[in-house]
Amino acid sequence: MNEFGWRSVLGDLTGEEIPPYVSPALADDLSGLPTTYIDTGSAEVFRDEDADYATRIWSAGGQAELHVWAGGFHGFDALYPQAHISATARRTRTDWLARVLSPHTAA
Repeated sequence: MNEFGWRSVLGDLTGEEIPPYVSPALADDLSGLPTTYIDTGSAEVFRDEDADYATRIWSAGGQAELHVWAGGFHGFDALYPQAHISATARRTRTDWLARVLSPHTAA
């Protein structure tokens, strides 16, 4: 767990004191989650935790889509919304959401 990043969110809470609703990745059982989209930057402080979260969802039989954006850092798409990587990340996220929420039609 990235200590600095989590300390910024949790303050002095540690171990068993941390409620899993703070982050679904902290839950022991990830079965039954809805289809999940996870994206992270390669320079993101939580990158390894994000990748582990996706792996744990897959191991529990769930569906997850993971994107790691080369050169991206925490909040890159909000801080530099006009950058090519930011626009691509947002478009990819929006396209995934449209696919997941689209009604299935019979051929």
